[in-house]
Amino acid sequence: MDLANCTTVHHKSTSSKVLLSLTLSLLAVLTTAINSLVIAAIVVTRKLHHPANYLICSLAVTDLLVAILVMPFSIVYIIKETWIMGQAVCAIWLGVDITCCTCSILHLAAIALDRYRAITDAVEYSRKRTSLRATLTVAVVWVLSILISLPPLVWRHQGNHGDECLIKHDHIAFTLYSTFGAFYIPLALILVLYYKIYRAAKTLYHRRGTSRLSRPEANGSVLPKDSDRDPRSPDLLSLPEKSYSDPSTEGDRVRIALRSPRFESRRQGSFKKQRLSGSREKRAATTLGLILGAFIVCWLPFFLKEVIVNTCSSCSLPAEMADFLTWLGYLNSLINPLIYTIFNEDFKKAFQKLVTCRYYL
Repeated sequence: MDLANCTTVHHKSTSSKVLLSLTLSLLAVLTTAINSLVIAAIVVTRKLHHPANYLICSLAVTDLLVAILVMPFSIVYIIKETWIMGQAVCAIWLGVDITCCTCSILHLAAIALDRYRAITDAVEYSRKRTSLRATLTVAVVWVLSILISLPPLVWRHQGNHGDECLIKHDHIAFTLYSTFGAFYIPLALILVLYYKIYRAAKTLYHRRGTSRLSRPEANGSVLPKDSDRDPRSPDLLSLPEKSYSDPSTEGDRVRIALRSPRFESRRQGSFKKQRLSGSREKRAATTLGLILGAFIVCWLPFFLKEVIVNTCSSCSLPAEMADFLTWLGYLNSLINPLIYTIFNEDFKKAFQKLVTCRYYL
């Protein structure tokens, strides 16, 4: 009877390991495929050769490295329940793991900063948003990631067991340094920037809707305001001033405008644009909610666990829960390319052409 129970438990354990390995392998393959698709789309599509997309491409490269160099070793470690590849490979794997995951998070902060400047200082920043600046930003992100990841890795406590591959610290300072540098400071920056982006976008949508409703009308046509005119446009500058402000016809113009069917249609069009502005505002809020929600759900539990376990000597966590929280963080590398490209029509068209093998340069 006891032998039968042992056999049943053994079969359940084996079947659960097979299912777990297949699930984790599927996540790794999907992460590799989707990030490769994003990189290929940016490389072969001339329309996507924009400095803003260099950060997206670098983020995809970072997440691709997580899928190729980090996830497979983690799968073997979880299934075998022991580290079988030696301490040298362990040190390399931990270094790549920490650096790439930190770099992925810092990329999200850099993208948030880029979008904030693009929406709050559009004209000036469009001149500064060059390929060289984007390349320097990517280089700074990678350097910061290495500086954040290297000290905890060098001074980690390896312990007496060669069958483990973990990072343990004797000093709380290393834990605070790595967790705050890799997550908590970028999280605070991302929250502040996306809040300001939402406020700026909301103000911009309302300003556009209000400006259309408050413009003076002449014969059912909306007159351009000075703030709407492009100073580089010769057509607007060459318009005769009397056509808008001739006092002899001012009253007639108002009466005609009030009776004109075109005026009514213009008013209806303005209200439609107001509703469109509201829908854009909701869409912007939804996009920002997805970005922030995915980032926080994926990484916050892991870094909370890191702080608690490494600062509380009596606190411990089951290995299964620790692995789950680690892979929840890895999952962000699968979600990132979806969130940052799925709302962009140019990316959608590029993906369709690549998937259906209909791509022409």
